[in-house]
Amino acid sequence: MSMIGLFWITKESVYVGAEPEGNGLGVRLTPDGLEALGTDQKGFWAWTDIREVTVHYATVRSSIQWLVNSTMDTVLDLAAGGGDVPAAFEIHVRTDEEKAELTVYAAPVGGYVQSEYELSLTLLDRFVDGTVDVARLLEWGSVEGDGVTPWRAAREALLRSWAVT
Repeated sequence: MSMIGLFWITKESVYVGAEPEGNGLGVRLTPDGLEALGTDQKGFWAWTDIREVTVHYATVRSSIQWLVNSTMDTVLDLAAGGGDVPAAFEIHVRTDEEKAELTVYAAPVGGYVQSEYELSLTLLDRFVDGTVDVARLLEWGSVEGDGVTPWRAAREALLRSWAVT
């Protein structure tokens, strides 16, 4: 898997936030739409029906702040002998008929880098307006999805290239 902005990308799937395990909460993106995963959180919305996808309560930090907090969280986690449940945030999906509030788990310990977060929001908007297809991320994932997450500059470059219409 690779973490690029808000997206967890594997060889087969794209998730917002961390990939859920078992019945864990999550959101999977497909070329056809957005799928809610987990106990008490099921549903599928086609991109053609979605009017808006928004992100709420995600921890976002500047690059320097992210590095400092990430390092501190790792040190504290190691000293305490393990971690707690990961931080969660919400994805709100609005169609003409409904609004769903879905929970996903954040992948990075220290929160998301501001620049990647903003590029990710732009990309989500492009999925909704139909100018970019999730297949672009899946194509990348089919080659790189089991690799190491790229450095920040490379992640930002990927997000920019995917968001170009």
